[in-house]
Amino acid sequence: MAVLKVIEVLANSDKSWEDAAKKAVKQASKSVKNIRSVYLKEQSASVSNGELTDYRVNVKITFEVD
Repeated sequence: MAVLKVIEVLANSDKSWEDAAKKAVKQASKSVKNIRSVYLKEQSASVSNGELTDYRVNVKITFEVD
């Protein structure tokens, strides 16, 4: 039986929500091993002069505990 744990991570990108999610997983993987999945919980963005300038995500990352 596997034991799984979930952490919540916030990340941002100036490119896209997808890029922000990738950054969240990449950063978390530096200290968390056995990452199994990521769930995109929330998305938001900053707007300047009618354009999206900063994409933000709140993700839940699931990993297996040794």
